[in-house]
Amino acid sequence: MKILKFGGTSLANAEKFLCVADIIENNKNNEQVAIVLSAPAQITNYLVSIVEKNTNINQMLEQIDLAENIFIEIIKKIKKIQSYFLYEETKKIITIEFNKLKKIADSIKLFEKCPENIQAIIMSRGEILSIWIMQNILRSRNYKITIINPIENILSIGGFLSSTVDINESKKRISSLNINKNHIILMAGFIAGNKKNELVLLGRNGSDYSAAILACCLDAKLCEIWTDVDGVFTSDPKKISNAFLLKSISYDEAMELSYFGAKVLHPRTIEPLKQFNIPCIIKNTANLKSNGTLIYSQHDCNQNIIKGITNLDNIVMFTVSGNLIKQKNNILFKMLSLLQKENIHVILITKSSSKNNFSFCTLAKEKQKILYIINKSFKLESKEELSNNIHIINNLSILSIIGLNIFKKHDLASKIFSSLGDCKINVIAISQGSSKHSISIVIETKNILKSMKIVHDALFCNKRFINVFLIGIGGVGKALIKQIFKQKIFLQNKNIEIKIRTISNSKKILFLNDSINLENWEKFFQQSKTKFNLEVLSNLLENNSFSNSVIIDCTSDEILSKQYINFISQGFHVIASNKKANTNSLKYYNNIRTEALKENKKFLYETNVGAGLPVIQTLQNLFNTGDSLICFKGILSGSLSFIFGKLEENILLSDATKQAKDLGFTEPNPFDDLSGIDVARKLLILAREIGYHIELKDIEIEPILPKYFQQYKNAEEFLYKLKEIDTVFMERVKIARSIGKVLRFVGTIEKGGKCSVKIEEINSQNPLYKVKNGENALTFYTNYYQPIPLVLRGYGAGNDVTASGVFSDLLRIIL
Repeated sequence: MKILKFGGTSLANAEKFLCVADIIENNKNNEQVAIVLSAPAQITNYLVSIVEKNTNINQMLEQIDLAENIFIEIIKKIKKIQSYFLYEETKKIITIEFNKLKKIADSIKLFEKCPENIQAIIMSRGEILSIWIMQNILRSRNYKITIINPIENILSIGGFLSSTVDINESKKRISSLNINKNHIILMAGFIAGNKKNELVLLGRNGSDYSAAILACCLDAKLCEIWTDVDGVFTSDPKKISNAFLLKSISYDEAMELSYFGAKVLHPRTIEPLKQFNIPCIIKNTANLKSNGTLIYSQHDCNQNIIKGITNLDNIVMFTVSGNLIKQKNNILFKMLSLLQKENIHVILITKSSSKNNFSFCTLAKEKQKILYIINKSFKLESKEELSNNIHIINNLSILSIIGLNIFKKHDLASKIFSSLGDCKINVIAISQGSSKHSISIVIETKNILKSMKIVHDALFCNKRFINVFLIGIGGVGKALIKQIFKQKIFLQNKNIEIKIRTISNSKKILFLNDSINLENWEKFFQQSKTKFNLEVLSNLLENNSFSNSVIIDCTSDEILSKQYINFISQGFHVIASNKKANTNSLKYYNNIRTEALKENKKFLYETNVGAGLPVIQTLQNLFNTGDSLICFKGILSGSLSFIFGKLEENILLSDATKQAKDLGFTEPNPFDDLSGIDVARKLLILAREIGYHIELKDIEIEPILPKYFQQYKNAEEFLYKLKEIDTVFMERVKIARSIGKVLRFVGTIEKGGKCSVKIEEINSQNPLYKVKNGENALTFYTNYYQPIPLVLRGYGAGNDVTASGVFSDLLRIIL
C-alpha cells in the first residue's frame, strides 16, 4: 500500500489534474494506492475570503462565483482533452455544492456572523470537489474507486478550524471498512470529524497531515507528498542559487527544518510517520524524473552530514536581566509557563552563564500580548523594577543550521562564525536546540539573506567564490572580462568560481544574473537603462548580499579612488589598476592600509607599476624578509619605452608618439605620457612601498617637453605641435649614439628616498640599454642583490598584460 498526496499546485488546472491521474495510474499498476487531495491552487483563498467578507453579501457571492468558475473551467478543459470524462455529472455536483455555499452566505448575512463550524464547511469545499473530479476522471478510465469519508473515519479532537487526530481510533474505523484491494482509494485532505460527526479542519498543512494519518491507518509502506518542488533542498533555492537537492533526511532533521521556517512538512505531519516508521518522499508533479527527497528513520541516515540552512523572519527577542533573576530562579520557568498557557510559541531560549539574564525569541506579532502578560502577572516584580530590566530587540531573524547530532561537529562553529565575522555580520544570540540537531543564530533581518548565502557557501560548497563588481570597461576592463570567461574551465578545475555581479562605466551599470553569459555581456550592457553614479554605488555597497566581494577599479577616476576606504569598510576587497589612490596624499595612502588591516580585507594594485609585471608583490616579499634598498633605476612607462626605442631607429618623435598612441600604449592624450607625470606616480608608489614617506611634489621631474605644450589638451593638436621639436630630439639621439649610448627615460630612487625622473644616456653595460618596444625594466640594487641587481623586465603597457595583472590580483583574494 502506498499513499499519494497531491497539493494545490499539482491540481491547479485541467492538465495538472490529468497529470495526477496518470501518476495514479502508473502507481496503481504496481500496488494498491490511496490518494489524498488538496483543493486546487487559489481555491482555498477564495473560500477564506467568503468568511472574511461575511458582512457584505455581494462580496461573498463574488468570491463564490470566482471559485465556481475555476472548477467549471477545469472540468471543461478536462472534457476537451479526455472526451469520455463524466462532465455533466461532475458539473452537476459542482453546481450543487456552490448553491449550498450561496445559501450559507445568505444565512451569514441574516445572522451577521459566521460560526467556526460554518467556516469549516465553507473552507473544505475545495478538497471535496477535488475528490469528485478525480473520481470521475478515474471512473471514466474504468477504475474502481473507494472514497473514504474523513468526517466519519478520521476522528479528531479540538476546535472546528484546527484539530488533532486520534490515530488509534481512526485506524480502527478505517480497518473496519474492508476496502477492496483492487480499488483506488480517494480521500479529501484537510478534513476530519469530531465525536459528534461534525466536519472539522486539521489546520495549517492539513492535507499533508491527512496523508500521514491515512498512511498510519492503512499500514502503508510509503507516503508520497507530491508538490511543486523537487524535494527538500539544503536551503531555499529561491534565495540561495547554489542550494542543492537532498537525497534523504531523517524525521528529526525534517522536523527541525520545518520548526525553523523551511517549507518542508509540518512537524504534525512528520510525527505520525516517525511513530509508525513510514518513509515519506517529497516529489514534484512538474518534474517526474526527479527522485525527490526521502524522509525516513534516523538510524538509516548518514550521521555526519549537515542537511540544511533555513530562516525564520519577523522575530523579536526579549532579554530579562537584573539581580532579581539571580535571587528568584523560578522567574524564567514562571514566565515561560504563562506564555505556553496563552499559546504563545517561544522559538528559542538563551541563558547567560552568570545567571543574571535570559533571553527568548518569539514571533513579532506576539510582542504586545507578551508585554501585557508580563505586566499583569509580575506586579510585585515590576515594583522591584523587573519591567525596567526587560530589553526588546525588534527586526530580527533566526538562521538555523540543521543536522543529526550537530553538536559533535567540532569545526562547525568556527566555520559559521568566522565566515559571518569576515563579512561583518553581528551575531546577537546563539542557541543549540535541545534536540541536538540544530544550531540557531539570531541576527538582524537586514542581514539574513547575506548571512544565509555566506553560511551555505561555508558549509556546503567546496568551491571558492569570488564576487566581482567591475567599474571601468575600457580596454583593460574588457580584456579582463574576456580573460575570466576564457579561464572558466581552468578555474572550475581548481574549484574556483568568479561571479561578475555588476559591470559599470561612468554612465550606466549592468546587474548580471545566471541568464547573462559573459560572452554576450556587451549586448546586455547596451540594453541596460540603469544609470551609474556614486548614489547607485552607495546603495550597491549597502545592499550587497554576497560574501568574498571585490570591487575592481579599472578607471583612472580620482573621485572613485577616494572611495576605497568606504569600499573596504563596507566589507569589500579592492583591486585597482587606477593609480590615483596610491599617489594621493601620504595620509590617504596610509589610511587605506589601516582600514584594510582593520577589516581584514585586501587592497591589491599590482598593475599600478609595470602593468602585468609582478613588481609590487616581488618588492613586498623582498623587503618583508629584511632586505633594504641601495638604489633603484627603472623604465616605468611602456609608452615612453616604445617611443625612445623608435628614436634609435631614426623615427621622428612625433611619428613615434603617434605609433604608440595607435597601438594603445599611451593615454588618450599622449601629453600625459610625455609630461613624465605618469612615471613620477609609479616611482612614488615604489618609493612608498620601500618605506619612504614622500609626496608626489617631492619627486624631481626633468621635463621632456617645453612648458608651452601644456596648453594643447586636444590629442590631434598636440601631435601636430610635437613636430616642432622633432629636430631637437634627432640631435640628442645623434649625440648619444656617437658615444655608444642610447636615450632612456629613467626613474631613480636613491638611498634615503631622493627620487627623480629624467632622460638619461645609457651605455651598453646597463640593464636598461636594450629595453624598448613597450617593455618596462626595473633594476633593484639591494643588500641581497649586489653588485648584480634584481631585474624585472617585460611589457609594461597594453590592455591584455594589464588585465592579466588585475586577474592575478583577483586570484590572490582566495589563494
